[in-house]
Amino acid sequence: MQSVRSTIEECCRLGIGQLTLYCLSTENWKRPQAELDFLMALLQQYLLAERTEIMEQNIRFTTIGRREGLPAEVLREMDENVRLSDNNKGMTLCLAINYSGRSELVDAVKLLARRVRAGQLQPNDIDETVIEDTLYTAGMPEPDLLIRTAGEMRVSNFLLWQISYAELWVTPKCWPDFDAPTLHEALREFAKRERRFGGLKDEA
Repeated sequence: MQSVRSTIEECCRLGIGQLTLYCLSTENWKRPQAELDFLMALLQQYLLAERTEIMEQNIRFTTIGRREGLPAEVLREMDENVRLSDNNKGMTLCLAINYSGRSELVDAVKLLARRVRAGQLQPNDIDETVIEDTLYTAGMPEPDLLIRTAGEMRVSNFLLWQISYAELWVTPKCWPDFDAPTLHEALREFAKRERRFGGLKDEA
């Protein structure tokens, strides 16, 4: 929670437009029940404890992921933070809770299939824009930078569609040790990258 707080504060200070944090994956439900109960209690505590900070920092709070399986008290605090911060104009803070990139794509395909069956959409009209508008992240910008902690060289089912052209940066630090200097290191490295999005190097 301390790492979350310090990272959010620094991103706000730097003028970052959106920060998305992977809080709980759908695969995490395989963990022992006692650990899951603790995680849910911690999540509820965070949502309550940070509400004042969210409003003072003018943060717009939102979430992505499936609601099914989350305790009613967690959903209540999530929805309250979304409601209270809806008109805030600062950084968007998105928490991925009970999230899976594959599940997101499955849910999008099901929704599109229902629209086709209802005659609201023709199969030939389905393009990348239509799919993007059907994902949990509809209306959000694509990530520019994906920071992976703990030295892990995998994306762990996170924003699989959205990170197609994101820059990846890996740190050996585990999340509890992630701090503002580490964030600055990632941003400095990002600033050095040449982003061509599949094109050729600009010779001008």
